[in-house]
Amino acid sequence: MPAALGRALRVRAAGQGCRAVSTSWCPVGAAFDAKQQQQQQLRGSAASGETGLFGVPELSCPEGFQEAQDKALQESEQLVQKACSTPPGPETVMIFDQLSDGLCRVADLADFVKIAHPDFAFREAAEEACRNIGTVVEKLNTDVELCQSLKRLLADEIVMSSLDPETRRVAELFMFDFEISGIHLDEEKRKKAVNLNVRILDLCNEFLTGTHLPNKIDKHVLPEHIRYNFTAEGNYLQVAGLHADCPDDLVREAAYKIFLYPNAEQLSRLEELLASRNSLAQLVGYDTFAHRALQGTMAKNPETVRQFLEKLSDQLSKRTEKDFEMMTKMKMKLNPQNSKLMPWDHPYYSGVLRAERYNIDPGLYCPFFSLGACMEGLNSLFSQLLGISLYAEQTQRGEVWSEDVRKLAVVHETEGLLGYIYCDFFQRPDKPHQDCHFTVRGGRLRENGEYQLPVVVLMLSLPHSTRGAPTLLSPGMMENLFHEMGHAMHSMLGRTRYQHVTGTRCPTDFAEVPSILMEYFANDYRVVNQFARHYKTGQPLPKNMVSRLCESKKVCAAADMQLQVFYAALDQIYHGKHPLKKSTTEILKETQEKFYGLPYVPNTAWQLRFSHLVGYGAKYYSYLMSRAVASMVWKQCFAQDPFDRAMGERYRREMLAHGGGKEPILMVQGMLQKSPSVEDFVDALVSDLDHNFEMFIMDS
Repeated sequence: MPAALGRALRVRAAGQGCRAVSTSWCPVGAAFDAKQQQQQQLRGSAASGETGLFGVPELSCPEGFQEAQDKALQESEQLVQKACSTPPGPETVMIFDQLSDGLCRVADLADFVKIAHPDFAFREAAEEACRNIGTVVEKLNTDVELCQSLKRLLADEIVMSSLDPETRRVAELFMFDFEISGIHLDEEKRKKAVNLNVRILDLCNEFLTGTHLPNKIDKHVLPEHIRYNFTAEGNYLQVAGLHADCPDDLVREAAYKIFLYPNAEQLSRLEELLASRNSLAQLVGYDTFAHRALQGTMAKNPETVRQFLEKLSDQLSKRTEKDFEMMTKMKMKLNPQNSKLMPWDHPYYSGVLRAERYNIDPGLYCPFFSLGACMEGLNSLFSQLLGISLYAEQTQRGEVWSEDVRKLAVVHETEGLLGYIYCDFFQRPDKPHQDCHFTVRGGRLRENGEYQLPVVVLMLSLPHSTRGAPTLLSPGMMENLFHEMGHAMHSMLGRTRYQHVTGTRCPTDFAEVPSILMEYFANDYRVVNQFARHYKTGQPLPKNMVSRLCESKKVCAAADMQLQVFYAALDQIYHGKHPLKKSTTEILKETQEKFYGLPYVPNTAWQLRFSHLVGYGAKYYSYLMSRAVASMVWKQCFAQDPFDRAMGERYRREMLAHGGGKEPILMVQGMLQKSPSVEDFVDALVSDLDHNFEMFIMDS
């Protein structure tokens, strides 16, 4: 949820004490590489009882969402009354957090179910619950009486000075969310703010759906010899993507031009979305939506983001030119008749160059990366760095939405059970092809002194095992697994007192740091060597294969990063000063020429497929800034010894433990022992592009 009482991305309190290993737990690797009979045991039996999704009794059927929603709304009404009648003090913050928690426990769970559950009735019920809770949240964020109870606390200097830093920050964050929702406005403008928020939510859902819809074209328009690449529907062909990996230049060109052909309805949605966001921002007192969105982030404001992107682009320009020259030569070699490099060529020819230069065939790596081995590798890494083990736990009937979902208990060697990770790893019909981390329940210290354990879902799209082999991961899949597990560990170890700032409920440009840092571990031979074994022979993955793989990723990496700079710059302009000086397509063309280099293709509108404009509006730069921080943390703290327990504990203490309960730049300073500048961010990213030829030659 985007506002005060329900953040979609967002204790030192006493632990629960060490628990003995449960008899229902089994080693994590076995749960993923086990034979079908063993897996059946993990799914539970009638004897293990029945429940609803995630153990929520009401959610044994779609209608249960209405029941859970009604219960949450009833509790919220009582808590609002309690907050308004409670004298200023720490209890005020606790009540606000209870209110946030009650609504989030329905909304966050529904947010996952609406896209991932295989049953349409469940998805529809979850979608309705999301919409209803979201509307209530927006109304609460403009509830003057509720806000006054928090204002009384913040105005009481004596009480505020007695609060601990985390409680003060959470109180200020709740007030900040009231303010960005327009609490200071008169009644008529507050209603307008609520209506704008609700409309923006609907537009986001509509636009997101539109980004994935295929385009149709009369099959006779395309040459007969390439039609088989697309799905036939009568006299039409459906183009559902860019076919970026197809070796046929004509197929990629056709896919690019057809899939990105402008859709008038989608264009209208985008224009209304951007205008509505700008209207809301200005209504509540910000110059632009970007100024509103970047409040409280590491970057702090759009000016810093612009400076970061321009400096990075300047540093990348010569390297990017060389990358494009290499791709052009490769295209000329393979297709002499048409050697001009176009946007549909970049992903394909950069891949060809990587494979040719370093002899990278993903098929050679997959046998060493069985899913079970990778999970054991993560388990070993977390055990050495953080004293944490992962165990597969038996589920009850009705607890999971697909029979191949696994439930992991996250257990600390002295603190005991920290939380649960549901692993929805495998492909199935209608499941989104995206790798995601979802917070289903945030951790917090309950009123009775017990800690509410966090619950998250990791969603991947891995192939199923076969009769002759377990699930085998490509190097990219393995890296994605490590990335998403970085988010999960942040959720498990961000054990804040308040749910509102638990785990990944922190500014977006910091939230990606733990996940990207895990990619550095995934590319270090010392880590990989602990688990990468051929699933048949047990042979370890040769060191020179890891070196080749790591060096291959640096081929054309400058051009890849330049593309990300272009996307981030486009996002900033769209959410900058309004009205926009030109159409979104004309802005795309100008920005592409300035920040990317490959020509704009007439009659295309890539921005209509830019799904990140929904969840990362004005914040797409976060991936680059988070990568810069992760790079600095890796080089300074873990490159020398990726298993350094003292450094792992420092990482937990300084960066993971606070969730969003501390300013992000202060967490980075605590870890790095210095305050990084924009130049430091840029240097960290650019230095990652340098080839380590000395190490490569030694390993080869």
